[in-house]
Amino acid sequence: MINGRKVLALIPARAGSKGIKDKNIRPLLGKPLMAYSIEAALKSKYMDKVIVSTDGQKIAEISERYGASVPFLRPPGLAGDTSKTIDAVLYTIRQLEGLGELFDILVLLQPTQPLRTVGDIDGALLEFMKKGQKPLVSVSLVDDHPLLIRSIDDRGELSPLLRRSSTCRRQDMPPFYRVNGAIYINKISGLDQDTSFNDNKIPFIMETSHSVDIDEPKDLAEAAYYLNGDTGK
Repeated sequence: MINGRKVLALIPARAGSKGIKDKNIRPLLGKPLMAYSIEAALKSKYMDKVIVSTDGQKIAEISERYGASVPFLRPPGLAGDTSKTIDAVLYTIRQLEGLGELFDILVLLQPTQPLRTVGDIDGALLEFMKKGQKPLVSVSLVDDHPLLIRSIDDRGELSPLLRRSSTCRRQDMPPFYRVNGAIYINKISGLDQDTSFNDNKIPFIMETSHSVDIDEPKDLAEAAYYLNGDTGK
Protein backbone atom coordinates (compact mmCIF):
# COMPACT_ATOMS: atom_id res chain seq x y z
CA MET A 1 0.00 0.00 0.00
CA ILE A 2 1.16 3.51 -0.78
CA ASN A 3 -0.59 6.63 0.50
CA GLY A 4 -3.61 4.52 1.43
CA ARG A 5 -3.92 2.97 -2.01
CA LYS A 6 -3.73 -0.78 -2.59
CA VAL A 7 -1.13 -1.88 -5.12
CA LEU A 8 -1.29 -4.94 -7.37
CA ALA A 9 1.84 -6.23 -9.09
CA LEU A 10 0.88 -8.22 -12.17
CA ILE A 11 3.36 -10.34 -14.11
CA PRO A 12 1.92 -11.57 -17.44
CA ALA A 13 3.61 -14.82 -18.48
CA ARG A 14 2.00 -16.84 -21.21
CA ALA A 15 3.26 -20.33 -22.00
CA GLY A 16 3.90 -19.85 -25.73
CA SER A 17 7.08 -18.19 -27.00
CA LYS A 18 8.87 -18.26 -30.34
CA GLY A 19 12.28 -16.59 -30.05
CA ILE A 20 13.24 -18.77 -27.08
CA LYS A 21 11.25 -21.89 -26.25
CA ASP A 22 9.62 -21.70 -22.79
CA LYS A 23 11.27 -18.31 -22.42
CA ASN A 24 9.58 -17.24 -19.19
CA ILE A 25 10.90 -20.25 -17.31
CA ARG A 26 14.22 -20.58 -19.12
CA PRO A 27 17.06 -21.01 -16.58
CA LEU A 28 19.21 -17.93 -15.98
CA LEU A 29 22.07 -18.46 -13.52
CA GLY A 30 20.18 -21.29 -11.86
CA LYS A 31 16.73 -19.66 -11.62
CA PRO A 32 13.77 -19.47 -14.01
CA LEU A 33 13.80 -16.16 -15.87
CA MET A 34 10.49 -14.98 -14.42
CA ALA A 35 11.67 -15.67 -10.85
CA TYR A 36 13.72 -12.47 -10.97
CA SER A 37 10.60 -10.35 -11.54
CA ILE A 38 8.65 -12.20 -8.85
CA GLU A 39 11.42 -11.76 -6.29
CA ALA A 40 11.87 -8.05 -7.05
CA ALA A 41 8.13 -7.43 -6.72
CA LEU A 42 7.92 -9.36 -3.44
CA LYS A 43 10.75 -7.25 -1.98
CA SER A 44 8.80 -4.04 -2.62
CA LYS A 45 7.48 -2.37 0.51
CA TYR A 46 4.40 -1.15 -1.36
CA MET A 47 2.94 -4.28 -2.98
CA ASP A 48 -0.25 -5.70 -1.50
CA LYS A 49 -0.28 -8.68 -3.85
CA VAL A 50 1.97 -10.17 -6.52
CA ILE A 51 0.07 -12.15 -9.15
CA VAL A 52 1.22 -14.05 -12.22
CA SER A 53 -1.25 -14.20 -15.11
CA THR A 54 -0.56 -17.32 -17.17
CA ASP A 55 -2.22 -20.00 -19.25
CA GLY A 56 0.43 -22.59 -18.38
CA GLN A 57 0.22 -24.98 -15.44
CA LYS A 58 4.01 -25.37 -15.27
CA ILE A 59 4.48 -21.60 -15.16
CA ALA A 60 1.82 -21.41 -12.43
CA GLU A 61 3.63 -24.01 -10.33
CA ILE A 62 6.99 -22.27 -10.69
CA SER A 63 5.41 -18.90 -9.89
CA GLU A 64 3.90 -20.19 -6.67
CA ARG A 65 7.19 -21.85 -5.73
CA TYR A 66 8.84 -18.43 -5.84
CA GLY A 67 6.10 -16.77 -3.82
CA ALA A 68 3.69 -15.30 -6.35
CA SER A 69 -0.05 -15.94 -6.33
CA VAL A 70 -1.76 -17.68 -9.26
CA PRO A 71 -5.44 -17.81 -8.23
CA PHE A 72 -6.62 -18.83 -11.72
CA LEU A 73 -5.29 -19.59 -15.20
CA ARG A 74 -5.73 -17.26 -18.12
CA PRO A 75 -8.05 -18.56 -20.89
CA PRO A 76 -6.21 -19.75 -24.02
CA GLY A 77 -7.96 -17.03 -26.03
CA LEU A 78 -6.02 -14.43 -24.03
CA ALA A 79 -2.65 -16.13 -24.45
CA GLY A 80 -2.07 -16.30 -28.20
CA ASP A 81 0.63 -14.65 -30.30
CA THR A 82 -1.73 -11.79 -31.18
CA SER A 83 -3.30 -11.40 -27.73
CA LYS A 84 -3.02 -7.94 -26.19
CA THR A 85 -1.59 -7.42 -22.72
CA ILE A 86 -4.47 -5.12 -21.79
CA ASP A 87 -6.96 -7.95 -22.40
CA ALA A 88 -5.14 -10.21 -19.94
CA VAL A 89 -4.89 -7.34 -17.45
CA LEU A 90 -8.60 -6.51 -17.59
CA TYR A 91 -9.52 -10.20 -17.30
CA THR A 92 -7.32 -10.58 -14.23
CA ILE A 93 -8.72 -7.49 -12.55
CA ARG A 94 -12.32 -8.60 -13.20
CA GLN A 95 -11.59 -12.06 -11.82
CA LEU A 96 -9.99 -10.59 -8.71
CA GLU A 97 -12.96 -8.29 -8.19
CA GLY A 98 -15.19 -11.36 -8.38
CA LEU A 99 -13.14 -12.82 -5.54
CA GLY A 100 -13.63 -9.66 -3.51
CA GLU A 101 -10.07 -8.39 -4.06
CA LEU A 102 -9.97 -4.72 -5.04
CA PHE A 103 -6.88 -2.65 -5.89
CA ASP A 104 -6.23 0.97 -6.79
CA ILE A 105 -2.90 0.83 -8.61
CA LEU A 106 -1.55 -1.61 -11.17
CA VAL A 107 2.19 -2.22 -11.47
CA LEU A 108 2.73 -4.27 -14.63
CA LEU A 109 6.06 -6.12 -14.72
CA GLN A 110 7.12 -8.06 -17.80
CA PRO A 111 8.76 -11.39 -16.84
CA THR A 112 11.48 -10.91 -19.47
CA GLN A 113 13.23 -8.17 -17.46
CA PRO A 114 15.48 -9.94 -14.93
CA LEU A 115 17.64 -6.90 -14.14
CA ARG A 116 14.84 -4.66 -12.95
CA THR A 117 15.45 -4.10 -9.22
CA VAL A 118 13.18 -3.49 -6.24
CA GLY A 119 14.75 -0.03 -6.17
CA ASP A 120 13.50 0.56 -9.70
CA ILE A 121 10.00 -0.62 -8.80
CA ASP A 122 9.67 1.41 -5.61
CA GLY A 123 11.28 4.44 -7.23
CA ALA A 124 8.79 4.26 -10.09
CA LEU A 125 5.87 4.03 -7.66
CA LEU A 126 7.08 7.09 -5.76
CA GLU A 127 7.41 8.99 -9.06
CA PHE A 128 3.91 7.85 -10.05
CA MET A 129 2.49 9.30 -6.83
CA LYS A 130 4.56 12.47 -7.12
CA LYS A 131 3.19 13.10 -10.62
CA GLY A 132 -0.46 12.82 -9.58
CA GLN A 133 -0.89 9.14 -10.49
CA LYS A 134 -0.62 9.79 -14.20
CA PRO A 135 0.24 6.68 -16.27
CA LEU A 136 3.98 5.94 -15.97
CA VAL A 137 6.40 3.90 -18.04
CA SER A 138 10.05 3.06 -17.50
CA VAL A 139 12.54 4.26 -20.08
CA SER A 140 16.29 4.13 -20.68
CA LEU A 141 18.70 6.13 -22.82
CA VAL A 142 18.90 4.96 -26.41
CA ASP A 143 22.16 3.40 -27.58
CA ASP A 144 21.83 4.58 -31.18
CA HIS A 145 21.03 8.27 -31.26
CA PRO A 146 18.10 9.22 -33.53
CA LEU A 147 20.20 12.02 -35.10
CA LEU A 148 22.32 9.32 -36.71
CA ILE A 149 19.48 7.05 -37.84
CA ARG A 150 18.50 7.06 -41.51
CA SER A 151 15.92 5.38 -43.71
CA ILE A 152 16.28 4.83 -47.44
CA ASP A 153 13.64 6.59 -49.51
CA ASP A 154 12.06 5.63 -52.86
CA ARG A 155 14.96 7.23 -54.71
CA GLY A 156 17.49 5.09 -52.88
CA GLU A 157 18.75 8.06 -50.89
CA LEU A 158 19.25 8.35 -47.15
CA SER A 159 16.58 10.25 -45.27
CA PRO A 160 17.14 11.38 -41.65
CA LEU A 161 14.73 10.44 -38.90
CA LEU A 162 15.08 13.89 -37.33
CA ARG A 163 15.02 17.01 -39.48
CA ARG A 164 17.92 18.78 -37.81
CA SER A 165 21.67 18.92 -38.26
CA SER A 166 23.60 15.94 -36.96
CA THR A 167 26.90 17.81 -37.17
CA CYS A 168 27.69 17.95 -33.48
CA ARG A 169 29.67 16.04 -30.91
CA ARG A 170 27.96 12.96 -29.49
CA GLN A 171 28.15 14.44 -25.99
CA ASP A 172 26.26 17.50 -27.24
CA MET A 173 23.39 15.50 -28.72
CA PRO A 174 20.12 15.91 -26.79
CA PRO A 175 19.11 12.82 -24.80
CA PHE A 176 16.50 10.44 -26.21
CA TYR A 177 14.86 7.57 -24.39
CA ARG A 178 13.17 4.32 -25.35
CA VAL A 179 10.38 2.49 -23.57
CA ASN A 180 12.26 -0.44 -22.06
CA GLY A 181 9.25 -2.59 -21.09
CA ALA A 182 10.30 -3.10 -17.47
CA ILE A 183 7.68 -1.15 -15.48
CA TYR A 184 4.24 0.22 -16.27
CA ILE A 185 2.09 1.86 -13.58
CA ASN A 186 -1.55 2.89 -14.02
CA LYS A 187 -4.57 3.70 -11.91
CA ILE A 188 -6.84 0.69 -12.24
CA SER A 189 -9.89 2.95 -12.53
CA GLY A 190 -8.37 4.45 -15.69
CA LEU A 191 -7.84 1.18 -17.54
CA ASP A 192 -10.02 0.22 -20.50
CA GLN A 193 -9.84 -1.66 -23.79
CA ASP A 194 -8.04 1.25 -25.45
CA THR A 195 -5.25 1.48 -22.89
CA SER A 196 -1.78 1.30 -24.48
CA PHE A 197 0.82 0.83 -21.75
CA ASN A 198 3.68 1.81 -24.05
CA ASP A 199 2.00 5.21 -24.48
CA ASN A 200 1.99 6.06 -20.76
CA LYS A 201 3.18 9.65 -20.44
CA ILE A 202 5.25 9.90 -17.26
CA PRO A 203 8.84 8.64 -17.63
CA PHE A 204 10.82 6.77 -15.02
CA ILE A 205 14.43 6.67 -16.14
CA MET A 206 16.23 3.38 -15.50
CA GLU A 207 19.88 2.46 -15.87
CA THR A 208 20.62 0.89 -19.22
CA SER A 209 22.22 -2.04 -17.37
CA HIS A 210 18.85 -2.71 -15.69
CA SER A 211 16.95 -2.62 -18.98
CA VAL A 212 17.92 -5.84 -20.77
CA ASP A 213 14.81 -7.43 -22.30
CA ILE A 214 15.08 -11.15 -23.02
CA ASP A 215 13.93 -11.80 -26.57
CA GLU A 216 16.78 -13.77 -28.16
CA PRO A 217 19.40 -16.21 -26.80
CA LYS A 218 22.07 -13.49 -26.89
CA ASP A 219 20.00 -11.46 -24.43
CA LEU A 220 20.33 -14.24 -21.86
CA ALA A 221 24.11 -13.99 -22.12
CA GLU A 222 23.97 -10.22 -21.65
CA ALA A 223 21.68 -10.54 -18.62
CA ALA A 224 23.99 -13.16 -17.10
CA TYR A 225 26.94 -10.81 -17.59
CA TYR A 226 25.23 -7.99 -15.70
CA LEU A 227 23.87 -10.27 -12.97
CA ASN A 228 27.34 -11.68 -12.38
CA GLY A 229 28.61 -8.12 -12.08
CA ASP A 230 25.95 -7.19 -9.46
CA THR A 231 23.94 -4.31 -10.94
CA GLY A 232 22.41 -3.25 -7.62
CA LYS A 233 19.95 -6.00 -6.78
